[in-house]
Amino acid sequence: MYYLYSHNDLDGVGCGIIAKCAFGDEVDIRYNSISGLNFQVERYLNRVPVQGNPDDLLFITDLTVNSELEQRLDRYVKDGGHVRLIDHHKTANHFNDYPWAQVDVYHADGRLSSATSLLYEYLIKNGMLSRTESMDQFVELVRLYDTWEWESENKLQAKRLNDLFFMVSLDEFETKMVDRLRSQQSFTFDEFEEKILDMEENKIERYIRRKRREMIQTFIGSECAGIVYAESYHSELASELGTSHPHLDYIAILNMGGRKMSLRTIHEHIDVSAIAMRYGGGGHAKASGCNIGDVVFQLFVEEPFELEPMRADAARNQFNIKGSETGVLYESWGDDKIFVYLSRSGQWAVEWNDEPLAFHFKTFEDAERHIKRNYGAWLARDEIYVSMLTDHMRRIRTGAMPLVLPDFDGEATLEDI
Repeated sequence: MYYLYSHNDLDGVGCGIIAKCAFGDEVDIRYNSISGLNFQVERYLNRVPVQGNPDDLLFITDLTVNSELEQRLDRYVKDGGHVRLIDHHKTANHFNDYPWAQVDVYHADGRLSSATSLLYEYLIKNGMLSRTESMDQFVELVRLYDTWEWESENKLQAKRLNDLFFMVSLDEFETKMVDRLRSQQSFTFDEFEEKILDMEENKIERYIRRKRREMIQTFIGSECAGIVYAESYHSELASELGTSHPHLDYIAILNMGGRKMSLRTIHEHIDVSAIAMRYGGGGHAKASGCNIGDVVFQLFVEEPFELEPMRADAARNQFNIKGSETGVLYESWGDDKIFVYLSRSGQWAVEWNDEPLAFHFKTFEDAERHIKRNYGAWLARDEIYVSMLTDHMRRIRTGAMPLVLPDFDGEATLEDI
């Protein structure tokens, strides 16, 4: 008898679907939360003596057990039991010290791995499953979605597969996919699924627009984080928020009902798995998570609770345009005005309420990143910009201010301060 204990997300359930294709009714599959796996494995070790079930094989995929069960599994294997742990999170690399475990962040060809793609390769290599075109396609869609590569490669089918996963029950999804992989030469969605997926896209767009208006920004340690409370569409929401707010180091999505926090980043220099590990979690460099414990609640909920949500940049401007060398106007809390312009030295200068900052920036993007991170600024609407220019010209003509702007040739860049 085969047993498979896996995660309850798309990648974890993908492992179960592949196992069903390989073993049929001879596999007992249990999908678990991160904390639920330890309970399942402990029950298995308590009720399955090695001597009475010498041919049983336990697969653990997309999750890892705690240190106590790690030692118990090792003893179980040494006593003659059969276990295969397959994972792809770098926070689980220490399991590679055991001959019964395989943790690979990358495939041999350099692609980022998923638990489903690793299990698929393992079963084929060991003669437990025959490769088919439809399974190749399904496994690759799961891998693309779980590693976030679907965005860079524009593989929308991978995202739609995950959407479908959340739109139907887990049992229904598993049954549909197993039947499809066994009967179809190529993996496709049927006509009904395509229609409901189109409807779901519209629903997701509305949800993201609402949540964008609720996100707050704050520093947690040295990182600038965007924090939003949401129970659905975490990957889509994080992708949109991260892309539209590149000055943020990462996006923290808190599911208060599930008491979970998801961390996502679009940046190469930020490793959110390391951040999640501070709070007892883990995952990938760009997508990780942890439970909402006391420390997480204090840092991500209690302390920033009184902060105002972020304001969106003006979207339909014709005059106040980002990167304009003649100047770009931003607003901040308390009616503050921040003006960014190209100085005579060729550097980007910043004035905060008409007072120049003591440093300048090499690029407009650097200047914008600084004022957004440190002042929570947003791009002002055209009418605010025109009003500022009108007031500026009035003061010049009445002699209230000099015509010549200050020269920043001798000023330091931000990196020099």
